Amino acid sequence: MTKTTKLLFGIHMHQPVDNFDWVIKMGVETCYGPFFEVMSHYPDFKFAVHCSGWLMEQIEASYPKLYGQIQTLAKKGSIEFFSAGYYEPILSVIPSTDRVTQIEMLNDSIKSEFKQQPKGLWLTERVWESSLIPDLNKAGINYTVMDDYHFQCAGFDEDILDGYYMSEEGGSPIGLFPISKKLRYAIPFLNVDAAIKAIKSFNRKENSAAIIFDDAEKFGMWPGTHEWVYEKGWLKNFVEAVLADEQIETMHYGAYYEQERTRGIAYLPNVSYYEMGEWSLRADDALRLNAFKVEMGHDRYDAEGVKFLKGGIWKNFLVKYEESNRIHKRTLELSKARQSVNKAEFDAALYKAQTNDALWHGVFGGLYLPNLRDNAYTYIIEAEHVRYGKKHRLESDQNELDGYDKVKMVMPKYIFRFDGAHGGQLIEFDNRKSLFNWQNTLTRRKEAYHQKILDDSSVVEEEVAPVEDGIDTIHHTHIEVDDELRSSIIYDWYLKNSFVDHISDERFNGDNFRYCDFPEYGDFSNQPFEVELDKKQVTFSRDGGMYFPEKVPTRLEKSYSSNKSGFDFNINLATEAEGDFTYVLEHNFHFSDYEKVMINGELLEEEGSFKEVKTLEIHDAKLKQKIVIELDVPCDIYYFQLKTLSQSEHGFDLSVQGIGFAMVMPFSKALSIKGTLEVTNV
Repeated sequence: MTKTTKLLFGIHMHQPVDNFDWVIKMGVETCYGPFFEVMSHYPDFKFAVHCSGWLMEQIEASYPKLYGQIQTLAKKGSIEFFSAGYYEPILSVIPSTDRVTQIEMLNDSIKSEFKQQPKGLWLTERVWESSLIPDLNKAGINYTVMDDYHFQCAGFDEDILDGYYMSEEGGSPIGLFPISKKLRYAIPFLNVDAAIKAIKSFNRKENSAAIIFDDAEKFGMWPGTHEWVYEKGWLKNFVEAVLADEQIETMHYGAYYEQERTRGIAYLPNVSYYEMGEWSLRADDALRLNAFKVEMGHDRYDAEGVKFLKGGIWKNFLVKYEESNRIHKRTLELSKARQSVNKAEFDAALYKAQTNDALWHGVFGGLYLPNLRDNAYTYIIEAEHVRYGKKHRLESDQNELDGYDKVKMVMPKYIFRFDGAHGGQLIEFDNRKSLFNWQNTLTRRKEAYHQKILDDSSVVEEEVAPVEDGIDTIHHTHIEVDDELRSSIIYDWYLKNSFVDHISDERFNGDNFRYCDFPEYGDFSNQPFEVELDKKQVTFSRDGGMYFPEKVPTRLEKSYSSNKSGFDFNINLATEAEGDFTYVLEHNFHFSDYEKVMINGELLEEEGSFKEVKTLEIHDAKLKQKIVIELDVPCDIYYFQLKTLSQSEHGFDLSVQGIGFAMVMPFSKALSIKGTLEVTNV
């Protein structure tokens, strides 16, 4: 009797909360719509679907034909729905109560709209920690899916990963299905015959399963895939070939879980998919990992090295990027406040803020996309607005776990946060009415993929066999680079916050400010300050130094106190160093539309300057407000557009992350500045 391979086929559909309408439309037109149009003709093909709650809301509201096709396939028994967090959070980085609530929200939606009670869970970004298991059980989940790489990291060989395994945490059980890397790279990228062959390679036992559960966006949204999958007929031909092959049986995960025995027991480490582990490393470590992998050799790595040669863990993104950690810790702070606030609109904002996309970066833009960070702050600020109402507050916390106080200045119209760990700098500048954070900038950092741009000859690449009669995945496509891209790579040695203190000299100018290579004598730009807080004022101070290279004692103190529409500030600097120096007060502000920004009455340019002025006035025409910083002493002002170069599925993207301002003034021995930051309506 010929053995039959059970094909467990699933797709995952997701778009970040409040993603651009045109992105959703493109997704429907190039991917989701065509996919379900094809599948609607083959109701006997059984497959699994996970769609994040927010995306399904958009489909139901704006794309009735697509929504109807999904409902019809569900009624005919073609689709098994998988659950997850409703707004697609990384489950391991949100509190236990929120995990259960978000999963139950999606469960309830699926039951209401599609008459199914999900028993399976799509593990967002396949980020696994065994501590999830009890919460999955509480939410009615019996099994989940993750990469075969997860199992290989625990010592399992690839050739036995053709069914599900059982695990537990504190006695709470869960079924674990390993997604095949071979199938992820075959479907839909190889020709149909090769894909069928890959599926049938899993006919090792009578109950062997070929397991594939992957991004739906690979079927039309990834570069080159729409033409390949639909215009050239790959999906139609694939489905027909599967249904016609007597050695392949499509089956739902739930049916396989109920009918077949487990392969055994498995305890897996804290891990995500391989590429995520590489992306979460700091740049130099990621380059070393790739070099080790190349040295080992592609075949040897696949055969045995995968068990031992690993990258980092997902939570490294919270270490690698302070901006990511800040968003994450703000959501944790809000989660702790849920019970005391006890309002439905607060909870809704919190859950939307927990969407994962703005917290990390890989082959997709993620954290580097300003609109995704803006969306996260929209809901953080909305939750704060519900939480505080019209209260005035000045309070401190250590929510970011770095051992230093963060001070929050709450006002009816604005929220300001200052950081004791980094120079008493302004790290959050929230407009409560517009739900916008003007301080949502991003520091320019070294990334491993920059090496491909800076020096092509020095890049050690993994050897990848050329694709024959198929298309490349986004992990293997060739990207052209040019001198413009190379010249845009600039690294900052301090965080791009506001109220950053520099001590330089007469050589400071607009160019070296932009390229972050100006002379720096002080130790105030990236070092901690002491914090003193009373009911009306917060004072940050540091007994630091200037270096020549020996240290000369220098003290800097600055205080902030709220006023009607912003805050007043005082800065006092005193040094024992002899000579004439330059003090620079740096600000970096973020805007949603840089074509609608004016600086001191002039249209925003790539860079600019103003001489002998006391006022920096930034007109944000999009929000119809002005940010005005006024000093009691004259200064020169330099500014430039702060841009980062990041990787994306289409190549490399150059994004404006903010505008950097330097307010420059000379001093000798001591300097005292009084000023105000105010926001006015236009």
